[in-house]
Amino acid sequence: LSVVTVSLVVDRKNWSQSWTVLHGGILTFHKDPKSAPTGNAVRTNLSLYNIYNTHTHTHTHTHTHTHTHTHTHTHTHTHTHTHTHRISCISCCCCCFSVTILKKLNHLKPTPVRPSLSLSSGVSATRTSSGPDSEQRRVRTKLRRFLQRRPTLQSVKEKGYIRDNVFGCHLDTLCHRENTTIPRFVEKCVRAVERRGLDVDGIYRVSGNLAVIQRLRHKADHEEQLDLEDGQWEEIHVITGALKLFLRELPEPLFPFSSIPFPAEVPDHSLRVSYMKDLVRTLPLPNHDTMELLFKHLRRVIEHKDSNRMSVQSVAIVFGPTLLRPQTESANMTIHMVFQSQIVELMLNEFQNVFSQS
Repeated sequence: LSVVTVSLVVDRKNWSQSWTVLHGGILTFHKDPKSAPTGNAVRTNLSLYNIYNTHTHTHTHTHTHTHTHTHTHTHTHTHTHTHTHRISCISCCCCCFSVTILKKLNHLKPTPVRPSLSLSSGVSATRTSSGPDSEQRRVRTKLRRFLQRRPTLQSVKEKGYIRDNVFGCHLDTLCHRENTTIPRFVEKCVRAVERRGLDVDGIYRVSGNLAVIQRLRHKADHEEQLDLEDGQWEEIHVITGALKLFLRELPEPLFPFSSIPFPAEVPDHSLRVSYMKDLVRTLPLPNHDTMELLFKHLRRVIEHKDSNRMSVQSVAIVFGPTLLRPQTESANMTIHMVFQSQIVELMLNEFQNVFSQS
């Protein structure tokens, strides 16, 4: 507890004497009861935060007096100006402020870690890191045995712990893995659309919700028992969008890069049909069977064109770039897209002739 006597400014011209008590972090000014207008003591409390922001300056006149002015600025914009002529008060006031600030600083510092604990931790860490040679050999032996017992990737796949993706997989590889000639995902999508989507307006032309399509793709890649009749796949455009995405992401399109349906300069329709029939016969079995299923399904979609507004030309425009994707981008993409649509349109109109066995 420290007590000093200072002068407290009342206004810019008048000073009054006051007792100042600094206790802990509270600086209290006690005004003389006789000079108080109401006869009651006046107290002004400044918190430790305010003492932190106290600015003290001392200036000395060379004639007779030493003046000390202490300015206290608080975070609430309160300004207190103290003044005294006595050297003892000067020293006492500055000392009290310094001691209080130092106490606050020490209080805010983090508790230092005892050297003994730090040293012991360092020693134990050193022992653990270095260790005897026998311990290191034992760890290496265990790690080597673990790696040798690790199963191969093929065995893990055979047990069903890891599944290859459906999307982005080569058609031959996917069908071989599923032991079929048509990907199961394609069959499920076709059945779902024919069950509840043939009369939907803009089927295969209208895009579905991309986020839901990506969720369906994730399900198809990681879950073998995919149920498209689940309520979360209720929107038919999500299923059609996923089917188109599957066909687009085939490493090689349904019409292989090496296949040339027919030269673009061939104008004769019957000759074009003959070209397409020969091409279909030479296709790998997964490509042939998947293509036959897809075009048979698209013909059913066209049969409901009065309700879904999907004509032969509309379906050809949608599926042309997907089924006959070029291996390298050409400069005249517009002409190539027209050629793609013509091939798909021919396949749809001449489906029975192209896929006949004779």
